[in-house]
Amino acid sequence: MTTRIPPSGLVELLLAVLQRSGWEESMAVLCHGWEDAGLLDLLKLQGRFGWGPSQWHLRAALNLSHSTARMANISDFLSEHFNLDHSPPASVLLFGADPECASSVLRSAHDLGLTLPTVHWIMGHPLSPDALHSIGLPLGLLAYGEVDHKPLDFYISDALQLINRAVTAATVVRPDLALIQNMVNCFDKPNKHELPSSGQYIARFLSNTSFVGLTGPVIVQRNLSRVHTSHKVHIWSLRRDAVGQPTWVTVGSWEGGRLNVEEQGLWQGSSPRQRTEGQMGREGRRWRAGFPVSGSRLRVVTLVEHPFVFTREVDEDGNCPAGQYCLDAGTNSSETLDHLYAERAQGNKSFLPPDYSKCCYGYCIDLLEKLSEDMNFEFDLYIVGDGKYGAVKGGQWTGLVGDLLSGVADMAVTSFSINSARSKVIDFTSPFFSTSLGILVRSKDTAAPIGAFMWPLHWSMWMGIFVALHITALFLTLYEWKSPFGMTPHGRNRVKVFSYSSALNLCYAILFGRTVSSKTPKCWTGRFLMNLWAIFCLLVLSSYTANLAAVMVGEKTFEEVSGIHDAKLHHPSQGFRFGTVRESSAEDYMKKSFPEMHEYMRKFNEPTTPDGVATLKTDPPQLDAFIMDKALLDYEVSIDADCKLLTVGKPFAIEGYGIGLPQNSPLTSNISEFVSRYKSDGYMDMLHDKWYKVVPCGKRVFAVTETLQMGIRHFSGLFVLLCVGVTGALLTLAGEHAFYRLVLPHIRRKQKFKYWLHTSQKIHRALNMTYEDVKRQRANTEKSCNIQKAQPHPPPQPAPLGSFARWNNESAKVAQEPKDNKRVHFNLETLNTRRLLPRVVSDGGQTSSASTLSSGAGSLLARVCENGGPVQRATSSVRSSSPSGQDELEELQTKIEEIRGHLKAALARRAELQTTLAKERAAAALTTATTTAPPTVTATICPALTKEPTDLKR
Repeated sequence: MTTRIPPSGLVELLLAVLQRSGWEESMAVLCHGWEDAGLLDLLKLQGRFGWGPSQWHLRAALNLSHSTARMANISDFLSEHFNLDHSPPASVLLFGADPECASSVLRSAHDLGLTLPTVHWIMGHPLSPDALHSIGLPLGLLAYGEVDHKPLDFYISDALQLINRAVTAATVVRPDLALIQNMVNCFDKPNKHELPSSGQYIARFLSNTSFVGLTGPVIVQRNLSRVHTSHKVHIWSLRRDAVGQPTWVTVGSWEGGRLNVEEQGLWQGSSPRQRTEGQMGREGRRWRAGFPVSGSRLRVVTLVEHPFVFTREVDEDGNCPAGQYCLDAGTNSSETLDHLYAERAQGNKSFLPPDYSKCCYGYCIDLLEKLSEDMNFEFDLYIVGDGKYGAVKGGQWTGLVGDLLSGVADMAVTSFSINSARSKVIDFTSPFFSTSLGILVRSKDTAAPIGAFMWPLHWSMWMGIFVALHITALFLTLYEWKSPFGMTPHGRNRVKVFSYSSALNLCYAILFGRTVSSKTPKCWTGRFLMNLWAIFCLLVLSSYTANLAAVMVGEKTFEEVSGIHDAKLHHPSQGFRFGTVRESSAEDYMKKSFPEMHEYMRKFNEPTTPDGVATLKTDPPQLDAFIMDKALLDYEVSIDADCKLLTVGKPFAIEGYGIGLPQNSPLTSNISEFVSRYKSDGYMDMLHDKWYKVVPCGKRVFAVTETLQMGIRHFSGLFVLLCVGVTGALLTLAGEHAFYRLVLPHIRRKQKFKYWLHTSQKIHRALNMTYEDVKRQRANTEKSCNIQKAQPHPPPQPAPLGSFARWNNESAKVAQEPKDNKRVHFNLETLNTRRLLPRVVSDGGQTSSASTLSSGAGSLLARVCENGGPVQRATSSVRSSSPSGQDELEELQTKIEEIRGHLKAALARRAELQTTLAKERAAAALTTATTTAPPTVTATICPALTKEPTDLKR
C-alpha cells in the first residue's frame, strides 16, 4: 500500500500540467542530491507514447550533481547551456531535494532573464506546503504538493480492512483453501494440475477487492500487485497580492487522475500589460496618474444594478439618444478594450458586434455626467466583464476591484459598497448614497380555505358570542318564568309557554337576522334584555361584514423574518432557503459575521440581484428570502407589478455607496469634495426622487375589480356547513326517535322528572298527555277559545274533567293543589262580570247539581280557557231595562255565594279522594301500574247561569 504519491502518479500529474499549458517541449535541471533517474525516464517514456494525440519532448537534462557542474558557478552553467539554443524552451522542470540548490538556480535564472514571459519554471518534485517560501523566486513559478495527507493509522486500518474483505470473500467460496495452508515449503512448486496454493487463492480475491476507506478509494493493481490509495494534490503559482508582495496562490488541484483548473490561463502567470501611453480615445488623451484630469479621458467601469445603472439597446446608427454609450464586451482585457474603443473612434462601428454596444443610464450615470461636466473630463464607459463587484478568489481580486488593481479602469461608478476588505486595496470617495442590508421575501397568495368565512372574527370572539347567546337565552327564560306577567302557565293562563327552547330560537333569530316566527317574552325585563341582545348582535355583525370581503378573497402571507438574527436564518429547517449575490458586499458581510450561515447559503447565491429576485418570484419559489442592499431591494419592491415582494425585518450592516479608485489616486479627494457639494445643494436628493419616486405596485389598481370577485371556492365552507347541517338534522331526527322510543318510556315508568315545561313543551306533553288528550285539547280550543269573534256562540256541552286541556293531566298530584285553587279563584274573582254573565239554567238542574256535589260523583261543567278568557260569551246579554235592578243584583250575589260554597265543597272532596288514592297506591306498591285518573267532581257551577233571563224576574 502506497502512502505517498507513486512515480507513475507524479508523471501523470506533470504531463497533465504541461498539456494544459500547451508546452510540448521542456528542459530539466537536476540539482544536487537528485538520484531518482527512473522518474525522468518514465516521464520521457510517457511523454513520447502516452500523451494523447500530441507528444511531449524532453530537450535536455542539465545535471548539476556532476563534479564539473558542482564546482562551477550555477549562473555560468545555466548561461552556457541556454545560450546554446537560439530559442529557449517554454518550460523548465526543476528536480532537486536540496532547497538551497533550487533557490540558487531560480535566482540565477531570474538574473539571466530566463523567467516570465520567456521561460516558465515548474518544480518537478512535490513539496510540502510548509516548505514553500516566496523570497527571491520568480513570478509564475509552479509547484505542487500533497495536501490533507492521512496519518499512518488510517493506512494501517485500510490495509487490515482490505485483507479482511478478501479473506471473508474467499472463505465463502472455498473455506478449505482460504483458512488451511496446503503448502508449507516456499520452494515447492505446485503442479499445474493440482489446486492453487492458499496464497495464490487469496491473492486472487485481494486483486478484485476495492472499497472506500479512511484514506479514500482503495484499489489493487493486478499487474503491479500494488494497493493504490487516493491522494489530493494542490498546484500553486507564485503571484503578487493586492499590495504587490509575492505570494503562493492555488491555481488547480489533482485528484483521482484528473486535473481541475480553477481559472483560465493561470499557468503562465503573466500580469496584464499596462496600457500604452498616449493612446487616444474619441477626443482626448488617456489620463495618467500625475497629470491633470481636466481635458483628459478616463476609463470608467460599471455594473448593471437597478436603479443605479440600466442598459438598453442603441439606435440604428449605433448611438444613444439618451444616456451614455457603454461597451458590454464581457472581458477585462485592456488590449481588447483599447482595440474596440479605437475602432469606434475611427468610425468603424460595424466592426463591433451588436451585442457589445449598449446605452447606460440611471442614478450613477447621472452622477458621472455631473462629475464629468464639473471636472471637465471625458470618459469611456464599459461594463465589467465578469459581472462581479469584486472579491478575493484564488489570491486575486475579481470584478470591479480587479479591474482597478490591474489598471484596466481608472474609476468604478455603480452601487459600489464601501467595506474594509475593499478599502485595503483601493480607494473610495465619500459615500454618495447611504444604505444597509435588507431581507426580501415574497408573499404567498393563499386561497380562502373552508373555514375562511369565520376568519373576520377571532376564535375567542366566536366562542364569546355563542356563550353569551346561551347565557342570554337562559336569563330570558328565568325572567319570563319568575315574572307574574310572563308567558308561562303560572304567570297568566296562556296557551303558549316561553321555554328555554323558545329563548334559544329567539336569540339565534336575532343574531342571524332570521324572519321566522318566534315567541317573544311578555315581561318588561325580558324585553329589555332582548333589545340589548339585538344591539350586541348589530355591532358584531357590522364588524364581521366589514372584514368579510377582504378575508374571503384570500390573504397575502409573508415569511415572518424578524431580521438577520432570526432563528430561521441561523437554524434553517424545513427547507428554508436564502441567499445573496456572489462576491458582493452582502456576501462578504455574511462570511465575516455569520460564517455558518454563509456556508449554508453559498449554494443558493445568485450572480446578480435581478436573478435573486427572479428566484423569489418563480412558481414554486426557489428561494424563501434574499439578502442584499436595501436600496436595491426597495426599488425591486416598488416596480413589482404583482405586489408580491416585501422587505421584512430590521435593517442591518449600515454601509454606503462610493466611487472606487485605485490606491493613492489623486482623484479621490477631488471627487469626494464634489460629492459633498452635491449633497449640500440638494442634487443627490433630486437624483433620489428621480429614480426612486415610482408608483408602488403599479398594476394593482387595475385588478381591484377582479380581485374582489369571490367565486364558489371562497364560499366552499358555507356549502360544507350547509351539508353538515343537513347531516346534523338527520342525526337529530334519529335522536328524537330514539328518545321517543327508548328514553321516554323509561321516564314514564320511573315517575320522575316529568315536568319539562320550562325546557320543552313537546317533551312535557309527550310525558304527561296521551294522543287523545292532545286531540281533544285542540278541538276545544278551536271551539271555545276564540275571543276575537264578534258573534256569540252556543253554550258548550258539559265535558268531563279528564278531558280538560291541561299542561299536566296528572291531577292526582297533591303538590299542585294550591296552584289550582289559586287559578280558579283568580278566574272567578277578577274576570269581568259582564264577560262571565251566562245563561241561567233551571232550578231542577241546580238541585241535581247540588245532589251531585254531595255525592261526590259527576262532572264539573265550568271550563276556563288557557289564554285567560272566558268559556264563551253569553248568548244573550242582560237586558238594559229591568223591572227591578236591585232585586236582580241581590239575587245574583246570592247565586254567586252558593256557587262559591259548592266549589269549595267540590275542591275539598277532590283533595280527599286524591289523598285516599295516594295512600292506596303506596300501600299496594304498584310501581309499573298505569295511573288511574281520580273520580271527577261533577259539581255544576252556578246553575243559575243556565236559566233564562225571564226566570230572573221572579
